[in-house]
Formats: sequence, structure tokens, C-alpha cells
Amino acid sequence: MNIETIAVHSGRSVDPVTGAITPPIHMSTTFEREADGSYPHGFVYGRSGNPSRKLLEECVRDLEGGVAAAAFGSGMAAIMSVFQSLSPGDHVIAPRDIYHGTARLLREVMARWNLDTSFVDMTDIDVVRQAIIPSTRLLIVETPSNPLLKITDVAAMTEVARQRGITCLCDNTWASPALQRCIDLGADLVVHSTTKYLGGHGDVTGGIVVSARQDGLFEEIGRIQQQGGAVPSPFDCWLILRGIRTLPYRMRAHSESAAKVATFLDGHPKVLEVYYPGLKGHPGHDIARRQMDLFGGMLSFRVQGGREAAFRVAAGTSLFVRATSLGSYESLIEHRASIEGPESGTPDDLLRVSVGLENADDLISDLEQALTAGG
Repeated sequence: MNIETIAVHSGRSVDPVTGAITPPIHMSTTFEREADGSYPHGFVYGRSGNPSRKLLEECVRDLEGGVAAAAFGSGMAAIMSVFQSLSPGDHVIAPRDIYHGTARLLREVMARWNLDTSFVDMTDIDVVRQAIIPSTRLLIVETPSNPLLKITDVAAMTEVARQRGITCLCDNTWASPALQRCIDLGADLVVHSTTKYLGGHGDVTGGIVVSARQDGLFEEIGRIQQQGGAVPSPFDCWLILRGIRTLPYRMRAHSESAAKVATFLDGHPKVLEVYYPGLKGHPGHDIARRQMDLFGGMLSFRVQGGREAAFRVAAGTSLFVRATSLGSYESLIEHRASIEGPESGTPDDLLRVSVGLENADDLISDLEQALTAGG
């Protein structure tokens, strides 16, 4: 089936009791068992499994083309489960330009777990090969990257991982399965912050891990999900599923408007550089065109005049909201380096933009007046 049909039909069915078209929210924390101790309906306790969570996991599994999925209460809890499935002394290779929350998790939390991490330029396959050591167990791909929108060749990286017996994890949050299917490109695991494009409405926090195989690694992730208990509520699952129903159409709109905004910024005299893989001058454009259907709703740009000028531009917008996050219907803008802290490698004059579902011409006019007044 095509992505639009999967988004509408996977993880849903007509309720057999009431005939309701929209799936109900199953709020129960516990489930009836037989006198012999068996559970004929497959559910035991809310932490270990819930009908609403099962529907969400089935839907995202199908969207990504995987065989199994485990939903969590946040994207960080989801990727944390992958790290916790490794053993002390294992080695991870991660992009240097990776979401700062993931980098901090590896440096500040998992390092105490004795998990060793090398941060490298993931766009250079030779650099990645050189970083592999005998204890390397996980290769993380984040493409497009956050916040510089670097593009990694997923198929090439998954092949490197396969040759060395290393698990390849792709963070597909920014593209979503509507634009990029990493399992089709060879990934073993895919992770999402479902808070972002999957939820799509800025009103729910969640995360999910999708596996290409029902193997020992995913069984360990499932054990961590059930025993650790960092799971989404039934209502959270219902909200994310609601968002997924329109995902393919929203991603087209986000991408179309972001391309227009990026083109405008690319020609503006007060903009030093634009990071958007849809621009032909982007160094990863050809790879992105090969592995993505469209180029997504995220972009970053550098403002002439440095940090203070970037602050003034962000302050001067009226349609763009100054806030952290992405993937919702409203457009957001933020000075990224100030969010990431002193270890940030992000240029101090850079603004990250999540292009929402407003009219692109209105967004361009807003940026034009902000750049004119503050840049």
C-alpha cells in the first residue's frame, strides 16, 4: 500500500462493540485474567501493554516498513532504550552534528554506564570506517541533521555497518516516513520523537523505536520499555495516531513552504548562508534527492551581523513563534546556540526554523520585515 493509505488505515478498525469509526482510548491500568492466570485478550497491566499503545506501534511499524515497534513517553526515552540495550564497554559512533539532547545523553549519562562514544563527520564514509573499533556496536545516523541539516548517505552507512556486524540506528524525526524510509535503505532500527511531525499538533510528547527484525536486540528494547516503564499514556497514543492520519499531506505542505522560504533566504543580502537540502547548492542535495521524496520543513540560516543581529531578527518576527521544538502546524524560530549551551558547535549567528502550515508568502513577508529591521 501507499503511504497515504497506511497512514489512514494502519492501527485502526471499527469498534466491534459500538461501531465507532475512531478508535476508543483505553484508559484501564489493568486487564481481566482467567481463573487459571491466563490473559485471553493479551493485556496484563498498563505499563507492559495497552490497546491504544499497540495501535500506535502497529501504525508506525507499518509506516516505516518494520516488523515491530516500541512506543515511549518521549523521543529521549526511546533512544535511551537503545543505549541501555548495549553493554558497558560497548562503543557508539554518532554524528558530530547530532541533536544536542542525544549528545548530552551519551556524554553525561551513558558515559557513566561506561558506554564509549566517538562523534564524527557522518557525511564522510572514510572517517566513519576509521572510527570503527572492535567494540563498536552501534552506528547512529541522523539525516537531515540538527541543526545544520547535513545529509548522510543512509544506504552507504548501513552497508558499512552491515559489513562489520554493527547495528545501524537512524533518527528519522526530521524527515518522517512520509519522506524517507530508512529501513528500506538498510537500517536496523529507526527512532522518532513522535512529539514532532508524527503528532503534528504541538500537543503531545512521545517517542518510538521501530525494528527491521524481531531479534534479540529488539526484545531487549521491549524489556526495557516494559520494565523501565517510560511509556506514553493511552491518550498520548491516541493523539499521535490522530496526527499520523494526515502526515503525508502535512509533510508535502511543510516541504513546499520550506523550499520557498529557503529560496527567499538564499537570495537575501542580509543572510550569509542557508542550510536546506532542497537547495541545489547544498553539499548533500544529490544524496537527499536520492533518498528523500521531498526535503522537509526544517531549515537554518545565518544572519549577517552575528549573534546580536540574529537575536534581533528572531525578536522581529510576528508569525514565527520563538520556541524550541518543530513539526507542528505553526512556524517556529529560535537561536539554536543559546539553547545548546557552551559546548555547542552551532554558529552563533544561526537561526533554526520549523516551517509550519501557514501560507509561504506570509512567512516570507514576516522574515523580510524582520531582516530589514533587525539584520
